[in-house]
Amino acid sequence: MLKGKKIIIGISGGIAAYKIPFLIRLLKKEGAEVRVILTPYAKEFVTPLTLSVLSEQPVLTDFYEAKDGTWNSHIENGLWADAIVVAPLTANTMAKMVTGITDNLLLASVLSARCPVFAAPAMDLDMYKHPTTHENVKKLTELGYHLIEPTSGELASGLEGKGRMQEPEVVFSILKDYFQSKDDFAGKQVMISAGPTHEPIDPVRFIGNSSSGLMGIEIARAFANRGAEVDLVLGPTHLKAGSPGVTVHKVTTAQEMNDVCVGLYPNADITVMAAAVADFTPNKKADSKIKKETEMDSINLVPTKDILAGLGSVKKEGQILVGFALETDNELENAKSKLQRKNLDLIVLNSLKDEGAGFTVSTNKVTFIEKNNNHRELPLLSKKEVADQLVEAIKRMNIE
Repeated sequence: MLKGKKIIIGISGGIAAYKIPFLIRLLKKEGAEVRVILTPYAKEFVTPLTLSVLSEQPVLTDFYEAKDGTWNSHIENGLWADAIVVAPLTANTMAKMVTGITDNLLLASVLSARCPVFAAPAMDLDMYKHPTTHENVKKLTELGYHLIEPTSGELASGLEGKGRMQEPEVVFSILKDYFQSKDDFAGKQVMISAGPTHEPIDPVRFIGNSSSGLMGIEIARAFANRGAEVDLVLGPTHLKAGSPGVTVHKVTTAQEMNDVCVGLYPNADITVMAAAVADFTPNKKADSKIKKETEMDSINLVPTKDILAGLGSVKKEGQILVGFALETDNELENAKSKLQRKNLDLIVLNSLKDEGAGFTVSTNKVTFIEKNNNHRELPLLSKKEVADQLVEAIKRMNIE
């Protein structure tokens, strides 16, 4: 799957750079074209000559080659590559990537890239545990970079802990799997709903919930990574949802989400409704802020439209419709009932009773229930891992 693929290996200045020649050999053996870009400090850990011999290409370090006047275009690098792998990714280079600093050729090439960028951090355990690094890792994934998480083990400092860059064989396998799955949903149109809705009481107050939209955003990215064209209908959130292959449609209220979903649904091959839509909305929004002095003791609510049921009622043959059920009591029975009532092909159940599941966390614990009532319970996973598992389950349904 890597034959003919153009891969840029970006090496920053960490001791794990000694592993990269092995990664280059694996890629070349598979038939990939490899171009290597070093940060200035990376040359202290691995020699350009070694990398050039293995890649069969000149190794790039600077924007300008003083010897012959050659200009190394970061724009051309970004257009050339089918994928960029930054390995090892030091804390310093990571911080620059998430803030858009481009003070070397590698960073400028990453910022110019139209292809997926994979990042394999490597640093000492205390650096990796630092709150700043945690925040930068979070930003890295929010920006759409593919994180290759470090593993635990003996570090260059002699300490034991998390921060060790994944072995070249693992990085190679991740790249191979990515390109192998890239065409799983090629030509498919996918619609995802995500996030909360805010139902206005007056210009400054609303009824809503604490959904961040992370689960739906990860599902959208997972589909896009596997070749789908994705429409993401996204309620109010602080998260960044942009990613190649994902078109974001921002909405605020349940009615706005309904209108956009109804408009997109006829062309959707696969629809996953992961949004936490409000069930009720005030029957009247005040034109100005309601003051305490008005002594308002109640708000009259009316039901919002059931978007999922509406889509299920007009589902065409060949369309796949997936819903979510957040339950607190009789979870399995309630989810199975919703699956049947709303004409779904699969429902994703999660319970607020499960620690680490639900809103405001980066993990989830779910059960997939299919329309034949077969169900599969997953362990506690990151929401990205849940998204990958869901997309794989839908792929099997689509094949069958």
